[in-house]
Amino acid sequence: MKIITYIFKMNTLFNGDFDYEEEDDFKEFLETIESDNALKLIEIALSHANKEGSFSIEESYCIYKCLEKLKKTIMATTSDISRGMILKLDGNLYSVVEFGENKTARAAAKIWAKLKGVDNKRSIEKTWNSGENIYPVRVEKKAFQYLYKDDNGYNLMNNETFEQIAMAEEMIDAPQFLIDGAEVFVFMNTETELPIGAELPEKIDVKITYCENGVKGDTATRALKAATIESGATVMVPLFVNEGEKIKINTKNGEYVERVK
Repeated sequence: MKIITYIFKMNTLFNGDFDYEEEDDFKEFLETIESDNALKLIEIALSHANKEGSFSIEESYCIYKCLEKLKKTIMATTSDISRGMILKLDGNLYSVVEFGENKTARAAAKIWAKLKGVDNKRSIEKTWNSGENIYPVRVEKKAFQYLYKDDNGYNLMNNETFEQIAMAEEMIDAPQFLIDGAEVFVFMNTETELPIGAELPEKIDVKITYCENGVKGDTATRALKAATIESGATVMVPLFVNEGEKIKINTKNGEYVERVK
C-alpha cells in the first residue's frame, strides 16, 4: 500500500505541509515511475481502496482532489499543443514541428501534428480528436561545454555541476560545427534526468582555416565559394572573405551570416 501512503503525502505537498525530508522522499518516489503509469497506479489504488471500504468519505474526497491536481500537473489536452513541445507517444518521444486543426460541418474537430523523433529517427504525423489527452514531457534546457569526441560519442560538461556526459552524434543538432570549448544546450528529460537531445546556439563565430583567395572590393556580387572552418565543416561564403578571418554562421541552416570584425 505504499502508493496509498504517497497519495496522502502528495495532498499535503500540494497544501504546503511537507517538511523538506518528506518532500524529497516523495519526489524521489515519483521519479522512479513514468508519469502516465503513476496515474494508472493511483487510480487502481483508489478503486481498490473504495471497494474494500478502507477510505472514509472525507479521505476519498481528499484523494480525488489530489488526483485531479496531479492530472493537471502531468497531463494536457490537444488545446495545449505548441511548437517545440516534447510528447510521449507509444513509448517514444517526439517534438512538435507543426500542428493545426481540421474542422468539418458533420464531424468533430480533429487536431493534427507533424512530429519529429527525439529518441528515434522517425518523422510521423498524428491526429487526435479535439480535447483528447496528450502526454507532454517536461524538458529542461541546460548549458554544457563541448570537450572532445571519442568512441563513446561527443563528450560534454555541465557548466554548473561540471558533470560530464557523452552523447551520440544523432542526438545533436548540427554537430559538424562543434569546436573545442563550444557552448551546447542539452535538453534533459525531467522524468528520467537523461539527455534527449542537444543543439548549438543559433549563431556562432568560427574561423576560416582554408578557402581560395578573396576578390578585393567584390562585396556586391552574390557569388559564393567553399570555405573550410575550424571544425572541419565546409560552408559557402562570399568571394571577398579570406582565409584566417572569422565569420558568423547560422547553425540551423549552415549559412554564412556576416564577417566578424
